[in-house]
Amino acid sequence: MLAQRAPGIISIVGAGRVGRTLGRRLRELGWTIGAVVTRSASTARAAVRSIGAGRAHAALTRQIVAADLVLITTPDGEIAGVAAHLGKIGGEEWRGKVALHTSGALDSSVLAPLRDRDAATGSMHPLQTFSGRAAPRLEGCVFALEGTRAAMRMGDKLVRGFGGIAVRVASGDKPAYHAACVLVSGHVLAVVEAATRILMRVGFTRRQAIRALLPLLRQTIANFERFGPGGAWTGPLSRGDFATVSRNVAAMRQFPREYRDVYAALARLSALVLAGKGPAPGDALERALSVAEVEPRGK
Repeated sequence: MLAQRAPGIISIVGAGRVGRTLGRRLRELGWTIGAVVTRSASTARAAVRSIGAGRAHAALTRQIVAADLVLITTPDGEIAGVAAHLGKIGGEEWRGKVALHTSGALDSSVLAPLRDRDAATGSMHPLQTFSGRAAPRLEGCVFALEGTRAAMRMGDKLVRGFGGIAVRVASGDKPAYHAACVLVSGHVLAVVEAATRILMRVGFTRRQAIRALLPLLRQTIANFERFGPGGAWTGPLSRGDFATVSRNVAAMRQFPREYRDVYAALARLSALVLAGKGPAPGDALERALSVAEVEPRGK
């Protein structure tokens, strides 16, 4: 029998949380890991150990371009500079290569110096959180793809190997796409931490507060998945209990202003996206929020 052809050689630039996770999975899928680049020799060696293969480099080098695919997983602000430098040191060797970055907010135009060298360029963003504490599962994960046809074909191939789901996003829609991701990930964490601190102010230990809130959060997500947003919506606003909404906001005067600002903003957002076909709270909600915002005498 003929030996199965290996998928190809991949170089990884910026092998941090995302680069290590993807690199390790690609090695398991049969890819040959080439250059692995980070900011220092020690972190590059650590990345190679984590991935299980590759050659560690502490700076951009021409050896990166020896790969069939270059995966750029640096912070967003560094991608343009990396692309410009790689374009200069690779020159005509970029022809026929594929370069993908993993930014959620940026599109493939940031790789223009490589596209101008006739490389196929695109973006492949895993819609997943990478904490660095444990590698997340990629199976079932959505990957947003964007770029040239050849780059998206490569992206489709990679995502199928990961067991993920490829969704194509228009270049101009990347910032809005990423904003949705941030709302559900980073901003939800801020809301949960704020709720934790409120409970601690009223007498809970941090451990008690977290143990109280996590089951509530899990059940809310489970209800959303099973019943949809309207069916899962509970709380005073969903019942039209504007007096309680007002008391909630007033109670947060003892906290930094951002707490009640966010509560009010989320109440308005809830009314907009969760109220369904019934009458939106509108004026009643605004009256409740305005009453709560009136500072008591002596303040």
